Amino acid sequence: MAEISNIEKKIGEIEGKARVLSGYQLKFVALIAFSWSLFQLWYASPLPFLLGFGALIDLPARSIHLGFALFLVFLAYPCFKKDREKKFNYFSFFLAILGLLTTFYISFSYQGLVDRNGILLWYNLSLFGFNFSFPIELVLGLVGISLLLEATRRSIGLPLVIVAIIFYLYSFFGQVMPEIISHQGLSFNRLVGYHWFSSEAIFGIPISVSVSFVFLFVLFGSMLDYAGGGKYFLNLAIALVGKFRGGPAKASILASGLTGMISGSSIANVVTTGTFTIPVMKKTGFPAVKAGSIEVAASVNGQIMPPVMGAAAFIMAEMLGITYFQVITHAFIPAIIIYLSLFWISDLEASKLGLKGMEPVDIPPLRQTFLSGIHYLLPIGLLIYLLIIKRWSAGSSVFYSIIAMMALMIFQKIDFKSNTNFSDYLSQIKLGIEDVIKGMIRGAVNMTNIAIAIATAGIIVGAVASTGLSNAMIEVVEVISGGNFIVLILLVMVLCLILGLGLPTTANYLVVASLMANVIVEIGGASGIVLPIIAVHLFVFYFGLMADVTPPV
Repeated sequence: MAEISNIEKKIGEIEGKARVLSGYQLKFVALIAFSWSLFQLWYASPLPFLLGFGALIDLPARSIHLGFALFLVFLAYPCFKKDREKKFNYFSFFLAILGLLTTFYISFSYQGLVDRNGILLWYNLSLFGFNFSFPIELVLGLVGISLLLEATRRSIGLPLVIVAIIFYLYSFFGQVMPEIISHQGLSFNRLVGYHWFSSEAIFGIPISVSVSFVFLFVLFGSMLDYAGGGKYFLNLAIALVGKFRGGPAKASILASGLTGMISGSSIANVVTTGTFTIPVMKKTGFPAVKAGSIEVAASVNGQIMPPVMGAAAFIMAEMLGITYFQVITHAFIPAIIIYLSLFWISDLEASKLGLKGMEPVDIPPLRQTFLSGIHYLLPIGLLIYLLIIKRWSAGSSVFYSIIAMMALMIFQKIDFKSNTNFSDYLSQIKLGIEDVIKGMIRGAVNMTNIAIAIATAGIIVGAVASTGLSNAMIEVVEVISGGNFIVLILLVMVLCLILGLGLPTTANYLVVASLMANVIVEIGGASGIVLPIIAVHLFVFYFGLMADVTPPV
Protein backbone atom coordinates (compact mmCIF):
# COMPACT_ATOMS: atom_id res chain seq x y z
CA MET A 1 0.00 0.00 0.00
CA ALA A 2 2.89 2.36 0.77
CA GLU A 3 4.26 1.73 -2.72
CA ILE A 4 0.86 2.52 -4.28
CA SER A 5 0.46 5.71 -2.25
CA ASN A 6 3.93 6.86 -3.37
CA ILE A 7 2.90 6.34 -7.00
CA GLU A 8 -0.29 8.34 -6.45
CA LYS A 9 1.76 11.12 -4.84
CA LYS A 10 4.06 11.26 -7.88
CA ILE A 11 1.10 11.41 -10.25
CA GLY A 12 -0.36 14.25 -8.21
CA GLU A 13 2.92 16.17 -8.25
CA ILE A 14 3.35 15.84 -12.01
CA GLU A 15 -0.18 15.91 -13.35
CA GLY A 16 -2.10 18.00 -10.89
CA LYS A 17 -1.94 21.15 -8.87
CA ALA A 18 -4.28 19.85 -6.20
CA ARG A 19 -4.08 20.76 -2.54
CA VAL A 20 -2.50 18.38 -0.06
CA LEU A 21 -5.56 17.89 2.15
CA SER A 22 -5.92 16.02 5.43
CA GLY A 23 -8.28 15.64 8.34
CA TYR A 24 -11.90 16.72 8.07
CA GLN A 25 -11.28 18.64 4.82
CA LEU A 26 -9.99 15.50 3.09
CA LYS A 27 -12.99 13.52 4.39
CA PHE A 28 -15.39 16.22 3.16
CA VAL A 29 -13.87 16.25 -0.34
CA ALA A 30 -13.93 12.44 -0.36
CA LEU A 31 -17.64 12.53 0.58
CA ILE A 32 -18.41 14.88 -2.34
CA ALA A 33 -16.41 12.68 -4.72
CA PHE A 34 -18.22 9.56 -3.48
CA SER A 35 -21.59 11.35 -3.91
CA TRP A 36 -20.66 12.22 -7.50
CA SER A 37 -19.91 8.58 -8.27
CA LEU A 38 -23.20 7.53 -6.68
CA PHE A 39 -25.09 10.08 -8.79
CA GLN A 40 -23.45 8.82 -11.99
CA LEU A 41 -24.24 5.20 -11.16
CA TRP A 42 -27.84 6.14 -10.37
CA TYR A 43 -28.11 8.02 -13.68
CA ALA A 44 -26.68 5.06 -15.63
CA SER A 45 -28.76 2.42 -13.86
CA PRO A 46 -32.29 1.26 -14.75
CA LEU A 47 -33.46 2.03 -11.17
CA PRO A 48 -34.95 5.50 -11.89
CA PHE A 49 -37.24 3.93 -14.49
CA LEU A 50 -38.05 0.83 -12.45
CA LEU A 51 -38.84 2.83 -9.31
CA GLY A 52 -40.58 5.67 -11.13
CA PHE A 53 -38.60 8.57 -9.68
CA GLY A 54 -35.22 10.28 -10.00
CA ALA A 55 -34.99 10.00 -13.80
CA LEU A 56 -33.09 12.93 -15.33
CA ILE A 57 -33.09 14.08 -18.93
CA ASP A 58 -30.08 15.49 -20.73
CA LEU A 59 -29.57 19.11 -19.67
CA PRO A 60 -30.39 18.70 -15.94
CA ALA A 61 -28.04 15.70 -15.70
CA ARG A 62 -25.25 17.60 -17.48
CA SER A 63 -25.62 20.59 -15.16
CA ILE A 64 -25.42 18.41 -12.02
CA HIS A 65 -22.39 16.63 -13.48
CA LEU A 66 -20.57 19.94 -14.02
CA GLY A 67 -21.75 21.20 -10.61
CA PHE A 68 -19.95 18.33 -8.85
CA ALA A 69 -16.79 18.97 -10.91
CA LEU A 70 -16.78 22.71 -10.10
CA PHE A 71 -17.39 22.01 -6.40
CA LEU A 72 -14.46 19.59 -6.23
CA VAL A 73 -12.10 21.87 -8.16
CA PHE A 74 -12.63 24.88 -5.90
CA LEU A 75 -12.10 22.77 -2.79
CA ALA A 76 -9.24 20.62 -4.07
CA TYR A 77 -7.29 23.13 -6.18
CA PRO A 78 -5.77 26.33 -4.75
CA CYS A 79 -5.90 29.69 -6.47
CA PHE A 80 -2.12 29.62 -6.87
CA LYS A 81 0.19 26.62 -7.09
CA LYS A 82 2.31 27.89 -4.20
CA ASP A 83 -0.69 27.39 -1.89
CA ARG A 84 -0.89 23.62 -2.47
CA GLU A 85 0.13 22.91 1.11
CA LYS A 86 -2.62 25.14 2.52
CA LYS A 87 -6.14 24.00 3.36
CA PHE A 88 -9.11 25.42 1.50
CA ASN A 89 -10.54 28.61 3.04
CA TYR A 90 -13.96 30.26 3.25
CA PHE A 91 -13.48 31.98 -0.12
CA SER A 92 -12.82 28.68 -1.91
CA PHE A 93 -15.83 27.16 -0.17
CA PHE A 94 -17.95 30.15 -1.26
CA LEU A 95 -16.86 29.67 -4.88
CA ALA A 96 -17.63 25.95 -4.63
CA ILE A 97 -21.15 26.68 -3.35
CA LEU A 98 -21.61 29.33 -6.05
CA GLY A 99 -20.60 26.76 -8.67
CA LEU A 100 -23.26 24.39 -7.36
CA LEU A 101 -25.94 27.11 -7.36
CA THR A 102 -25.26 28.26 -10.93
CA THR A 103 -25.30 24.71 -12.33
CA PHE A 104 -28.07 23.21 -10.19
CA TYR A 105 -30.28 26.21 -11.09
CA ILE A 106 -30.36 24.86 -14.66
CA SER A 107 -31.58 21.50 -13.40
CA PHE A 108 -34.29 22.91 -11.14
CA SER A 109 -35.45 25.59 -13.64
CA TYR A 110 -35.22 23.42 -16.73
CA GLN A 111 -38.94 23.49 -17.57
CA GLY A 112 -38.99 27.30 -17.40
CA LEU A 113 -35.97 27.50 -19.70
CA VAL A 114 -37.75 25.28 -22.22
CA ASP A 115 -40.98 27.28 -22.02
CA ARG A 116 -39.14 30.58 -22.57
CA ASN A 117 -37.31 29.10 -25.58
CA GLY A 118 -33.94 30.70 -24.83
CA ILE A 119 -35.23 34.05 -23.54
CA LEU A 120 -33.45 34.84 -20.27
CA LEU A 121 -35.54 35.54 -17.20
CA TRP A 122 -35.78 39.02 -15.63
CA TYR A 123 -37.19 39.53 -12.13
CA ASN A 124 -39.32 42.60 -11.44
CA LEU A 125 -38.23 44.08 -8.11
CA SER A 126 -39.59 46.89 -5.97
CA LEU A 127 -37.05 48.56 -3.69
CA PHE A 128 -37.44 51.82 -1.76
CA GLY A 129 -40.38 52.77 -3.95
CA PHE A 130 -38.49 52.12 -7.19
CA ASN A 131 -39.52 49.42 -9.63
CA PHE A 132 -36.89 47.87 -11.83
CA SER A 133 -36.07 44.61 -13.59
CA PHE A 134 -33.09 42.48 -12.63
CA PRO A 135 -31.53 40.13 -15.25
CA ILE A 136 -31.25 37.17 -12.89
CA GLU A 137 -30.36 34.53 -15.49
CA LEU A 138 -27.93 36.79 -17.33
CA VAL A 139 -26.06 37.32 -14.05
CA LEU A 140 -26.18 33.61 -13.19
CA GLY A 141 -24.87 32.74 -16.65
CA LEU A 142 -22.00 35.23 -16.39
CA VAL A 143 -21.09 33.94 -12.95
CA GLY A 144 -21.26 30.33 -14.15
CA ILE A 145 -19.03 30.96 -17.18
CA SER A 146 -16.55 32.92 -15.04
CA LEU A 147 -16.42 30.12 -12.47
CA LEU A 148 -15.85 27.54 -15.20
CA LEU A 149 -12.94 29.54 -16.61
CA GLU A 150 -11.44 30.00 -13.14
CA ALA A 151 -11.86 26.28 -12.40
CA THR A 152 -10.10 25.55 -15.71
CA ARG A 153 -7.23 27.87 -14.78
CA ARG A 154 -6.83 26.20 -11.40
CA SER A 155 -7.03 22.58 -12.48
CA ILE A 156 -5.65 22.61 -16.03
CA GLY A 157 -3.86 25.89 -16.66
CA LEU A 158 -4.10 29.22 -18.40
CA PRO A 159 -3.72 28.17 -22.08
CA LEU A 160 -7.19 26.59 -22.36
CA VAL A 161 -8.72 29.63 -20.62
CA ILE A 162 -7.05 31.96 -23.12
CA VAL A 163 -8.31 29.89 -26.06
CA ALA A 164 -11.86 29.96 -24.65
CA ILE A 165 -11.75 33.75 -24.09
CA ILE A 166 -10.51 34.31 -27.66
CA PHE A 167 -13.53 32.39 -28.97
CA TYR A 168 -15.86 34.42 -26.75
CA LEU A 169 -14.36 37.64 -28.11
CA TYR A 170 -14.74 36.31 -31.63
CA SER A 171 -18.40 35.43 -30.97
CA PHE A 172 -19.20 38.87 -29.54
CA PHE A 173 -17.16 41.07 -31.89
CA GLY A 174 -17.74 39.06 -35.07
CA GLN A 175 -18.82 42.12 -37.09
CA VAL A 176 -15.41 43.82 -36.69
CA MET A 177 -13.35 40.76 -37.57
CA PRO A 178 -11.48 40.47 -40.90
CA GLU A 179 -13.96 39.96 -43.71
CA ILE A 180 -12.96 36.36 -44.38
CA ILE A 181 -14.01 35.26 -40.86
CA SER A 182 -16.52 37.98 -39.97
CA HIS A 183 -20.10 37.34 -38.86
CA GLN A 184 -22.93 39.43 -37.48
CA GLY A 185 -21.87 38.92 -33.86
CA LEU A 186 -23.90 37.66 -30.91
CA SER A 187 -25.59 39.94 -28.41
CA PHE A 188 -24.59 39.66 -24.75
CA ASN A 189 -27.90 38.00 -23.85
CA ARG A 190 -27.71 35.60 -26.77
CA LEU A 191 -24.08 34.72 -26.01
CA VAL A 192 -24.74 33.90 -22.34
CA GLY A 193 -28.04 32.15 -23.08
CA TYR A 194 -26.53 30.00 -25.82
CA HIS A 195 -23.43 29.02 -23.88
CA TRP A 196 -24.82 28.53 -20.36
CA PHE A 197 -28.55 27.82 -20.66
CA SER A 198 -28.74 25.70 -23.81
CA SER A 199 -27.62 22.19 -24.67
CA GLU A 200 -25.40 23.37 -27.51
CA ALA A 201 -22.14 24.75 -26.04
CA ILE A 202 -20.86 24.19 -22.49
CA PHE A 203 -23.68 21.71 -21.92
CA GLY A 204 -23.50 20.32 -25.45
CA ILE A 205 -22.33 17.04 -26.97
CA PRO A 206 -18.92 16.89 -25.21
CA ILE A 207 -20.31 17.07 -21.68
CA SER A 208 -23.26 14.86 -22.67
CA VAL A 209 -20.73 12.15 -23.48
CA SER A 210 -18.89 12.89 -20.25
CA VAL A 211 -22.10 12.27 -18.27
CA SER A 212 -23.20 9.18 -20.18
CA PHE A 213 -19.97 7.28 -20.82
CA VAL A 214 -16.70 8.95 -19.88
CA PHE A 215 -17.26 9.13 -16.12
CA LEU A 216 -18.25 5.48 -15.98
CA PHE A 217 -15.21 4.30 -17.94
CA VAL A 218 -12.87 6.42 -15.81
CA LEU A 219 -14.58 5.00 -12.71
CA PHE A 220 -14.22 1.45 -14.04
CA GLY A 221 -10.52 1.96 -14.78
CA SER A 222 -9.88 3.58 -11.38
CA MET A 223 -11.60 0.76 -9.51
CA LEU A 224 -9.77 -1.91 -11.50
CA ASP A 225 -6.44 -0.19 -10.82
CA TYR A 226 -7.25 0.27 -7.12
CA ALA A 227 -8.15 -3.41 -6.84
CA GLY A 228 -4.67 -4.32 -8.13
CA GLY A 229 -5.31 -4.72 -11.85
CA GLY A 230 -2.54 -2.31 -12.87
CA LYS A 231 0.13 -4.21 -10.93
CA TYR A 232 -1.23 -7.50 -12.29
CA PHE A 233 -0.89 -6.33 -15.91
CA LEU A 234 2.69 -5.22 -15.22
CA ASN A 235 3.66 -8.57 -13.68
CA LEU A 236 1.93 -10.44 -16.49
CA ALA A 237 3.83 -8.41 -19.10
CA ILE A 238 7.15 -9.17 -17.42
CA ALA A 239 6.27 -12.86 -17.20
CA LEU A 240 5.34 -12.94 -20.91
CA VAL A 241 8.26 -11.08 -22.51
CA GLY A 242 10.85 -10.50 -19.78
CA LYS A 243 13.11 -13.36 -20.96
CA PHE A 244 13.50 -12.00 -24.51
CA ARG A 245 16.21 -9.64 -25.74
CA GLY A 246 15.56 -6.23 -24.21
CA GLY A 247 12.87 -7.89 -22.14
CA PRO A 248 12.25 -5.00 -19.71
CA ALA A 249 11.58 -2.63 -22.64
CA LYS A 250 9.14 -5.10 -24.19
CA ALA A 251 7.50 -5.58 -20.79
CA SER A 252 7.21 -1.80 -20.45
CA ILE A 253 5.51 -1.56 -23.86
CA LEU A 254 3.13 -4.45 -23.21
CA ALA A 255 2.27 -3.26 -19.68
CA SER A 256 1.69 0.30 -20.92
CA GLY A 257 -0.63 -0.96 -23.65
CA LEU A 258 -2.61 -3.08 -21.19
CA THR A 259 -2.77 -0.26 -18.63
CA GLY A 260 -3.71 2.19 -21.39
CA MET A 261 -6.82 0.12 -22.07
CA ILE A 262 -8.23 1.22 -18.71
CA SER A 263 -6.37 4.47 -18.04
CA GLY A 264 -7.46 7.83 -19.42
CA SER A 265 -4.21 9.59 -18.56
CA SER A 266 -0.83 9.48 -20.30
CA ILE A 267 0.95 10.75 -17.21
CA ALA A 268 -0.71 8.27 -14.86
CA ASN A 269 0.26 5.49 -17.28
CA VAL A 270 3.89 6.65 -17.40
CA VAL A 271 4.22 6.91 -13.64
CA THR A 272 2.33 3.72 -12.80
CA THR A 273 4.30 1.43 -15.12
CA GLY A 274 7.50 3.48 -15.41
CA THR A 275 8.14 3.39 -11.67
CA PHE A 276 8.80 -0.33 -12.03
CA THR A 277 10.02 -0.75 -15.63
CA ILE A 278 12.50 2.13 -16.04
CA PRO A 279 14.83 0.95 -13.21
CA VAL A 280 14.75 -2.61 -14.60
CA MET A 281 15.54 -1.35 -18.14
CA LYS A 282 18.52 0.59 -16.78
CA LYS A 283 19.64 -2.43 -14.77
CA THR A 284 19.74 -4.63 -17.91
CA GLY A 285 21.80 -2.10 -19.91
CA PHE A 286 19.46 0.47 -21.48
CA PRO A 287 20.76 4.05 -21.15
CA ALA A 288 18.56 6.18 -18.89
CA VAL A 289 17.44 8.40 -21.78
CA LYS A 290 16.35 5.45 -23.91
CA ALA A 291 14.61 3.76 -20.99
CA GLY A 292 12.61 6.91 -20.33
CA SER A 293 11.84 7.40 -24.02
CA ILE A 294 10.55 3.86 -24.47
CA GLU A 295 8.29 4.18 -21.42
CA VAL A 296 6.89 7.56 -22.49
CA ALA A 297 6.24 6.44 -26.09
CA ALA A 298 4.49 3.28 -24.90
CA SER A 299 2.41 5.01 -22.22
CA VAL A 300 1.27 7.98 -24.31
CA ASN A 301 0.14 5.67 -27.11
CA GLY A 302 -1.87 3.79 -24.49
CA GLN A 303 -4.50 6.46 -24.97
CA ILE A 304 -5.28 5.19 -28.45
CA MET A 305 -5.92 1.68 -27.13
CA PRO A 306 -9.61 0.73 -27.01
CA PRO A 307 -11.85 0.64 -25.09
CA VAL A 308 -11.29 3.95 -23.20
CA MET A 309 -8.98 5.92 -25.56
CA GLY A 310 -8.58 8.76 -23.07
CA ALA A 311 -12.33 9.49 -23.20
CA ALA A 312 -12.11 10.64 -26.83
CA ALA A 313 -13.76 7.53 -28.29
CA PHE A 314 -17.14 8.43 -26.81
CA ILE A 315 -16.96 12.07 -27.89
CA MET A 316 -15.88 10.98 -31.36
CA ALA A 317 -18.87 8.66 -31.65
CA GLU A 318 -21.31 11.43 -30.66
CA MET A 319 -19.74 14.05 -32.94
CA LEU A 320 -19.82 11.71 -35.93
CA GLY A 321 -23.22 10.18 -35.19
CA ILE A 322 -21.83 6.63 -35.27
CA THR A 323 -21.72 3.90 -32.65
CA TYR A 324 -18.98 3.61 -30.07
CA PHE A 325 -18.30 0.09 -31.40
CA GLN A 326 -17.46 1.53 -34.83
CA VAL A 327 -14.97 3.95 -33.29
CA ILE A 328 -13.05 1.31 -31.36
CA THR A 329 -12.97 -1.07 -34.33
CA HIS A 330 -11.39 1.70 -36.44
CA ALA A 331 -8.91 2.53 -33.67
CA PHE A 332 -7.93 -1.06 -32.86
CA ILE A 333 -5.77 -1.84 -35.91
CA PRO A 334 -3.74 1.44 -35.74
CA ALA A 335 -3.22 0.81 -32.00
CA ILE A 336 -1.92 -2.71 -32.63
CA ILE A 337 0.38 -1.44 -35.41
CA ILE A 338 1.76 1.24 -33.07
CA TYR A 339 2.62 -1.32 -30.40
CA LEU A 340 4.10 -3.78 -32.88
CA SER A 341 6.28 -0.94 -34.16
CA LEU A 342 7.38 -0.11 -30.62
CA PHE A 343 8.25 -3.79 -30.03
CA TRP A 344 10.32 -3.82 -33.20
CA ILE A 345 12.14 -0.57 -32.35
CA SER A 346 12.91 -1.74 -28.80
CA ASP A 347 14.24 -5.02 -30.18
CA LEU A 348 16.52 -3.15 -32.61
CA GLU A 349 17.79 -0.95 -29.78
CA ALA A 350 18.46 -3.98 -27.60
CA SER A 351 20.26 -5.68 -30.49
CA LYS A 352 22.46 -2.62 -31.11
CA LEU A 353 23.36 -2.48 -27.43
CA GLY A 354 23.94 -6.24 -27.23
CA LEU A 355 21.43 -6.67 -24.43
CA LYS A 356 19.86 -9.87 -23.15
CA GLY A 357 16.65 -10.61 -21.32
CA MET A 358 16.01 -10.29 -17.62
CA GLU A 359 17.53 -12.68 -15.13
CA PRO A 360 15.27 -15.73 -14.63
CA VAL A 361 15.14 -14.99 -10.91
CA ASP A 362 13.53 -11.60 -11.67
CA ILE A 363 10.83 -13.04 -13.94
CA PRO A 364 7.68 -14.26 -12.22
CA PRO A 365 6.38 -17.67 -13.42
CA LEU A 366 3.89 -17.11 -16.23
CA ARG A 367 1.25 -19.66 -15.24
CA GLN A 368 1.23 -18.65 -11.60
CA THR A 369 1.17 -14.95 -12.46
CA PHE A 370 -1.66 -15.36 -14.95
CA LEU A 371 -3.79 -17.39 -12.56
CA SER A 372 -3.09 -15.09 -9.60
CA GLY A 373 -5.00 -12.24 -11.21
CA ILE A 374 -7.26 -13.97 -13.68
CA HIS A 375 -10.25 -12.58 -11.78
CA TYR A 376 -9.25 -9.08 -12.98
CA LEU A 377 -10.01 -10.23 -16.52
CA LEU A 378 -13.62 -11.10 -15.67
CA PRO A 379 -15.06 -7.53 -15.57
CA ILE A 380 -12.96 -6.60 -18.63
CA GLY A 381 -14.23 -9.70 -20.43
CA LEU A 382 -17.80 -8.81 -19.46
CA LEU A 383 -17.32 -5.27 -20.80
CA ILE A 384 -15.96 -6.56 -24.11
CA TYR A 385 -18.72 -9.18 -24.37
CA LEU A 386 -21.51 -6.66 -23.78
CA LEU A 387 -19.96 -4.08 -26.14
CA ILE A 388 -18.91 -6.30 -29.02
CA ILE A 389 -21.03 -9.46 -28.86
CA LYS A 390 -24.29 -8.21 -27.37
CA ARG A 391 -23.86 -4.71 -28.90
CA TRP A 392 -25.22 -2.99 -25.80
CA SER A 393 -24.75 0.75 -25.45
CA ALA A 394 -21.43 1.87 -23.95
CA GLY A 395 -23.17 3.27 -20.87
CA SER A 396 -25.10 0.07 -20.07
CA SER A 397 -22.09 -2.14 -20.78
CA VAL A 398 -19.74 -0.31 -18.47
CA PHE A 399 -22.42 0.10 -15.76
CA TYR A 400 -22.86 -3.65 -15.39
CA SER A 401 -19.09 -4.13 -15.66
CA ILE A 402 -18.68 -1.72 -12.72
CA ILE A 403 -21.21 -3.74 -10.72
CA ALA A 404 -19.16 -6.87 -11.51
CA MET A 405 -16.01 -4.99 -10.51
CA MET A 406 -17.56 -4.06 -7.16
CA ALA A 407 -18.48 -7.70 -6.51
CA LEU A 408 -14.92 -8.73 -7.40
CA MET A 409 -13.40 -6.16 -5.02
CA ILE A 410 -15.53 -7.51 -2.19
CA PHE A 411 -15.00 -11.22 -2.92
CA GLN A 412 -11.23 -10.92 -3.27
CA LYS A 413 -11.09 -9.78 0.36
CA ILE A 414 -12.86 -12.92 1.59
CA ASP A 415 -10.63 -15.80 2.63
CA PHE A 416 -12.69 -18.83 1.66
CA LYS A 417 -9.86 -21.30 2.40
CA SER A 418 -9.47 -20.66 6.11
CA ASN A 419 -12.01 -21.83 8.66
CA THR A 420 -13.29 -18.45 9.71
CA ASN A 421 -16.49 -17.74 11.57
CA PHE A 422 -19.37 -15.56 10.45
CA SER A 423 -18.04 -12.40 12.12
CA ASP A 424 -14.70 -12.80 10.31
CA TYR A 425 -16.54 -13.05 7.00
CA LEU A 426 -18.46 -9.88 7.85
CA SER A 427 -15.25 -7.99 8.66
CA GLN A 428 -13.70 -9.17 5.37
CA ILE A 429 -16.79 -8.08 3.44
CA LYS A 430 -16.56 -4.72 5.22
CA LEU A 431 -12.95 -4.36 4.02
CA GLY A 432 -14.10 -5.12 0.48
CA ILE A 433 -16.86 -2.51 0.69
CA GLU A 434 -14.30 0.02 1.94
CA ASP A 435 -12.17 -0.73 -1.14
CA VAL A 436 -15.22 -0.17 -3.37
CA ILE A 437 -15.89 3.19 -1.73
CA LYS A 438 -12.23 4.23 -2.07
CA GLY A 439 -12.28 3.18 -5.72
CA MET A 440 -15.40 5.27 -6.30
CA ILE A 441 -13.75 8.27 -4.63
CA ARG A 442 -10.64 7.86 -6.76
CA GLY A 443 -12.71 7.58 -9.93
CA ALA A 444 -14.52 10.87 -9.22
CA VAL A 445 -11.28 12.65 -8.34
CA ASN A 446 -9.65 11.37 -11.55
CA MET A 447 -12.67 12.60 -13.50
CA THR A 448 -12.60 16.18 -12.16
CA ASN A 449 -9.99 17.55 -14.58
CA ILE A 450 -11.54 15.70 -17.51
CA ALA A 451 -15.03 17.10 -16.84
CA ILE A 452 -13.72 20.66 -16.53
CA ALA A 453 -11.63 20.35 -19.72
CA ILE A 454 -14.57 18.90 -21.66
CA ALA A 455 -16.94 21.65 -20.47
CA THR A 456 -14.48 24.40 -21.43
CA ALA A 457 -13.83 22.77 -24.80
CA GLY A 458 -17.61 22.99 -25.26
CA ILE A 459 -17.16 26.79 -25.41
CA ILE A 460 -15.08 26.37 -28.58
CA VAL A 461 -17.55 23.86 -30.04
CA GLY A 462 -20.42 26.26 -29.29
CA ALA A 463 -18.59 29.25 -30.76
CA VAL A 464 -17.89 27.37 -33.99
CA ALA A 465 -21.54 26.27 -34.29
CA SER A 466 -23.09 29.67 -33.45
CA THR A 467 -20.87 31.79 -35.70
CA GLY A 468 -20.42 29.57 -38.76
CA LEU A 469 -16.66 29.63 -38.22
CA SER A 470 -16.18 26.16 -39.69
CA ASN A 471 -17.30 27.42 -43.12
CA ALA A 472 -15.04 30.46 -42.85
CA MET A 473 -12.11 28.24 -41.86
CA ILE A 474 -12.35 26.40 -45.18
CA GLU A 475 -11.61 29.66 -47.02
CA VAL A 476 -8.84 30.63 -44.55
CA VAL A 477 -7.09 27.28 -44.78
CA GLU A 478 -7.43 27.18 -48.58
CA VAL A 479 -5.66 30.54 -48.73
CA ILE A 480 -2.89 29.49 -46.31
CA SER A 481 -2.31 26.03 -47.83
CA GLY A 482 -2.82 27.16 -51.41
CA GLY A 483 -5.28 24.28 -51.79
CA ASN A 484 -2.44 21.77 -51.34
CA PHE A 485 -3.74 18.83 -49.30
CA ILE A 486 -0.31 17.76 -47.99
CA VAL A 487 0.39 21.28 -46.71
CA LEU A 488 -3.06 21.28 -45.09
CA ILE A 489 -2.55 18.11 -43.05
CA LEU A 490 0.93 19.31 -42.05
CA LEU A 491 -0.66 22.52 -40.77
CA VAL A 492 -3.20 20.50 -38.79
CA MET A 493 -0.41 18.38 -37.31
CA VAL A 494 1.46 21.49 -36.20
CA LEU A 495 -1.75 22.99 -34.79
CA CYS A 496 -2.37 19.84 -32.70
CA LEU A 497 1.19 19.91 -31.36
CA ILE A 498 1.04 23.62 -30.50
CA LEU A 499 -2.34 23.44 -28.76
CA GLY A 500 -1.16 20.33 -26.94
CA LEU A 501 1.44 22.43 -25.14
CA GLY A 502 -1.30 23.71 -22.87
CA LEU A 503 -4.42 21.62 -23.49
CA PRO A 504 -5.24 18.13 -22.20
CA THR A 505 -5.49 15.50 -24.93
CA THR A 506 -9.29 15.31 -25.02
CA ALA A 507 -9.72 19.11 -25.08
CA ASN A 508 -7.05 19.37 -27.78
CA TYR A 509 -8.89 16.81 -29.91
CA LEU A 510 -12.22 18.59 -29.42
CA VAL A 511 -10.86 22.01 -30.39
CA VAL A 512 -8.98 20.88 -33.49
CA ALA A 513 -11.67 18.44 -34.66
CA SER A 514 -14.36 21.13 -34.32
CA LEU A 515 -12.32 23.57 -36.37
CA MET A 516 -10.49 21.44 -38.90
CA ALA A 517 -12.02 17.97 -39.42
CA ASN A 518 -14.67 19.07 -41.91
CA VAL A 519 -12.16 21.43 -43.52
CA ILE A 520 -9.79 18.52 -44.24
CA VAL A 521 -12.63 16.47 -45.74
CA GLU A 522 -13.84 19.39 -47.91
CA ILE A 523 -10.42 20.35 -49.25
CA GLY A 524 -9.43 16.71 -49.66
CA GLY A 525 -12.59 16.13 -51.70
CA ALA A 526 -11.80 19.16 -53.86
CA SER A 527 -8.35 17.65 -54.48
CA GLY A 528 -9.87 14.33 -55.50
CA ILE A 529 -8.99 12.58 -52.22
CA VAL A 530 -11.94 10.84 -50.57
CA LEU A 531 -11.38 10.68 -46.82
CA PRO A 532 -13.59 8.84 -44.31
CA ILE A 533 -14.47 11.36 -41.59
CA ILE A 534 -13.53 8.82 -38.88
CA ALA A 535 -10.00 8.66 -40.32
CA VAL A 536 -9.69 12.44 -40.09
CA HIS A 537 -10.85 12.47 -36.46
CA LEU A 538 -8.40 9.70 -35.53
CA PHE A 539 -5.64 11.65 -37.31
CA VAL A 540 -6.42 14.74 -35.21
CA PHE A 541 -6.64 12.66 -32.02
CA TYR A 542 -3.31 10.93 -32.68
CA PHE A 543 -1.36 14.15 -33.17
CA GLY A 544 -3.05 15.55 -30.09
CA LEU A 545 -1.48 12.60 -28.27
CA MET A 546 1.88 13.31 -29.87
CA ALA A 547 1.87 16.73 -28.20
CA ASP A 548 2.53 14.83 -24.96
CA VAL A 549 5.86 13.52 -26.28
CA THR A 550 6.85 16.66 -28.17
CA PRO A 551 9.20 19.09 -26.38
CA PRO A 552 8.78 20.96 -24.14
CA VAL A 553 5.90 18.85 -22.75
